[in-house]
Amino acid sequence: MATKKQIVFPLIALTVAIAGAGILVSMKKAPEEKIVVEYVPLVKVENLLVGQLQLTVDSQGLVSEKQRTQIVAQVSGQVIELAQQFVQGGMVRKGDLLVRIDPSDYQANLIEAQANLASARASLQREKAQGHVAEKEWQQITNSTPSQLGLRKPQLAQEVARMRAAQALVTKAKRNLERTYIRAPYDAIISSRDIGLGSIVGNGSSLGLLLATDVAQVRLPIADKDLQFLPQQGLGAKVTLHAQYNGQATQWQGIIVRNEGVIDRQSRMNYLVVEVKTPYQLANPLQFGNYVTAKIDGFVLPNAALVPRHLVSNNRLAMFSSDRKLAFKAITVVRQQGKYMVVTGQLSNDNQYIVSALDYPIVGMKLGLANELLEQPAVDDNSKTLLAISEQEKSPKASTSNEVGE
Repeated sequence: MATKKQIVFPLIALTVAIAGAGILVSMKKAPEEKIVVEYVPLVKVENLLVGQLQLTVDSQGLVSEKQRTQIVAQVSGQVIELAQQFVQGGMVRKGDLLVRIDPSDYQANLIEAQANLASARASLQREKAQGHVAEKEWQQITNSTPSQLGLRKPQLAQEVARMRAAQALVTKAKRNLERTYIRAPYDAIISSRDIGLGSIVGNGSSLGLLLATDVAQVRLPIADKDLQFLPQQGLGAKVTLHAQYNGQATQWQGIIVRNEGVIDRQSRMNYLVVEVKTPYQLANPLQFGNYVTAKIDGFVLPNAALVPRHLVSNNRLAMFSSDRKLAFKAITVVRQQGKYMVVTGQLSNDNQYIVSALDYPIVGMKLGLANELLEQPAVDDNSKTLLAISEQEKSPKASTSNEVGE
């Protein structure tokens, strides 16, 4: 059997231990209550601008003339007169005299042709008179029938032919004399002049090159995938041309007049031709040879928006919902236009899309607006935590999400 000592001593030790533990517990301070700070990422948002959107197709090209004419001499001779404006860069009007060739020989040829014509007419009149006399003589003879030769019909036909030939020579002489005066066939600018005063020219000699100034045209290369954004494949579409004039950015308006209808074998591009009327009579002339960029007006979308292209991923756009949570809206990408995407879908001006990057985007996660936080006058502990997060997002080391980043 256990003795009293074996029973009492353990009880006393246990009691002392419990009492000591109670004293220690009573001396310990109660733990402080910790404030739970919820992690809410800060984002920047922008309002979605939805409305009618004019699609445009960009292109470029060189300004050229619609028609050009190589002026050549149709008669030979010496150049005795040159118009003052018949120099490179000179502007001429339709009918203006450009070059005059010595007309002396052609005036003499005209006088000679007119003299031959007068002689042929006199011969014809004489032959007609002789024919009348022969006819009266045969009328007195009743026992025979007169022949055509007896009535002088062949001789009359010969004289008629001679007169017609003489008339043709007069016409030719007049035309050659007129050709000594070389005039502008239309309003033009002189591209080059190939002769000088006193030059001897022959039939077919080049005198200069004229460029018509009534219309300027630009051939615009268009990729096949861009034609779908132009009504009637661009025919009749308005075009805005941009270039520098006197060091200033200038623009001109034109109209697409035709599609060349053939895909270029080298560039694999379609070509549309835009025309600008009276390019040299505008306040800022559109000069031939100028390099221009073009914006062609395409279809008008009734309900579309432009968003930065790096914010679109898998046809979705990160949105800041009305309950301040992350949501992704499905959109339809119509096309890329510069650094933006043209998108359509169930969009409204009340939508706000997120423009800042999120490290770990989860649908339905709570979000905060950075602009609202920065506008607060006082900064408490919670705000300090959110500000620290905001600064971390601004850091170049912050990672971007595939959902809303590039």
